[in-house]
Amino acid sequence: MARFRVVAGFPEALRRPAADLYYGAFVDKLGPVLGRDGRGAAFLADIMDPQFCLCAVSDDETRLFGIAGFKTAAGALAGGGLADLARHYGRFGALWRGIVLSLLGRATEQGIFLLDGIAVRPEARGNGIGTALLDAIEGMAGERGFTCVRLDVIDTNGCARALYERRGYVPVSRERLGPLGRLIGFSGATRMEKPIAPSR
Repeated sequence: MARFRVVAGFPEALRRPAADLYYGAFVDKLGPVLGRDGRGAAFLADIMDPQFCLCAVSDDETRLFGIAGFKTAAGALAGGGLADLARHYGRFGALWRGIVLSLLGRATEQGIFLLDGIAVRPEARGNGIGTALLDAIEGMAGERGFTCVRLDVIDTNGCARALYERRGYVPVSRERLGPLGRLIGFSGATRMEKPIAPSR
């Protein structure tokens, strides 16, 4: 595999590869709402804000190996609103999808840096990319004065939970989705946190 480095955001030329990678990693969660027919990744490519992600790219920035999205009070990698949804799904499709997505969303809190997930290309796994992205996320959180990194892991993603536990993240609560879980294909998620020492 080519050498990689972690950078803030992504070059515009890598917008669609970034959307495909990120959406593909979370299609079990998002597919029932945004679709598995290409529209979900297209919607994500439309709304992704590179200010709210870190990426592992090749030295020449022509290849994307991994991406980590995050959310703060200033915004999120995958924000968007009803108008954005309507461009891809129509007015009615935007309405019900907006309601479901709002139920899945997480509010920001003072001092909490929300990690919205890490995705690594399958052929690039095992090269330390996920660890490098997580290190960079934690470093960024500390530099910005946050005291905790928080994330949610869905029930069906045991591999991700094991990685986070090895890195010192501990479960703090569990959320059951009830009837919504039958729609989106998983019953709940575990919230995990890791204290961060602010570096400013």
